[in-house]
Amino acid sequence: MKPRVDWFQVGLFGAMALAWLAPAPGAAGGWLRPEVLTKAAVSLVFLLHGLRLPFDTLRSGALNWRLHAIVQGTTFLIFPLIGILLFVALDGSMAPELRAGLFYLCVVPSTVSSSISLTAVARGNVGAAVFNATLSNLAGVLLTPLWIALFLATTGATRPLGPVVIDLARWLLLPLALGQALRPWFSAWASRQRVPLGVVDRGAVLLLVYTSFCDSFAGGVWSRQGAPALAAVILLSVGLIALLTWFTRSAARRAGLGHEDQMAAVFCGSQKTIAAGVPMAKVIFGSHPALGVMLLPLMVYHGLQLLAGGWLAQRWSDPIFPINFPWFGSSDYWKGQVDMLVEQTEAMQAKPLVV
Repeated sequence: MKPRVDWFQVGLFGAMALAWLAPAPGAAGGWLRPEVLTKAAVSLVFLLHGLRLPFDTLRSGALNWRLHAIVQGTTFLIFPLIGILLFVALDGSMAPELRAGLFYLCVVPSTVSSSISLTAVARGNVGAAVFNATLSNLAGVLLTPLWIALFLATTGATRPLGPVVIDLARWLLLPLALGQALRPWFSAWASRQRVPLGVVDRGAVLLLVYTSFCDSFAGGVWSRQGAPALAAVILLSVGLIALLTWFTRSAARRAGLGHEDQMAAVFCGSQKTIAAGVPMAKVIFGSHPALGVMLLPLMVYHGLQLLAGGWLAQRWSDPIFPINFPWFGSSDYWKGQVDMLVEQTEAMQAKPLVV
């Protein structure tokens, strides 16, 4: 089968490259007026989210509480605790803005479209995936900034909680609520216009990525980063995907859930959203000069989770695969992979043998 190009992922790195080539228009004070344009883009993204999120599924799908507890607990408790451990463990060996970005990656909600589509490919419980993706994105509007305020407030990476709450209500919650209020009249239209609305939604996200990286490039923040830092982010992202894939499936198995619910747990519990993560970062961190660097872990994780998730979904949808490779889904296999990545990360941080 011919590999499918993820043009959104290409666009993300294209926006980053454009910010490197021409940072002045999107930087603070530039002719694009990012202080106004980004707020409009954030509001547009969450208006479209509210218009498309099926809130009524929260009522119809609330009974499978064990699955929901695993997914939401992983997204908003296990993931953030891992983020805290990484933030503390990497002190002195990784730049503060990258460590803050890793923690931010760990506290954003799950994806909507990819978690649902991957669950469907893996012959999982699509209804449960829709429920958990919807609940995660609604809860994340409150829980993500709360985690940031509780943990990163002392680092100076985020704004004071009061202004953040006001801006969240104004630029995120209000458009989200408006979108939900308009669903009785426009949900059918939004379903028919899914493709063009998706282009508008993702275009707004790409604009936010561009303006975020413009400030970082214009301020010279990237001059302090190098190839080893990027390699460390990639390795840590791979390790997180492997660890959370193993954890969510193991937890679902221990809870006595079947294959369909296990697939929903894996793809909703291990995925992270860039579509909501970038707009929330613009509100939470404001015009922080290193915002582009802080978003890098989320961008890297987003690309890797699509690659890993697509491969896993195809494997798990094949009834022959678990028969011939029973070791693949075992805890020992994933533990070995995580241990190997930890060893590689430690080796990269060690002093060179030859000076």
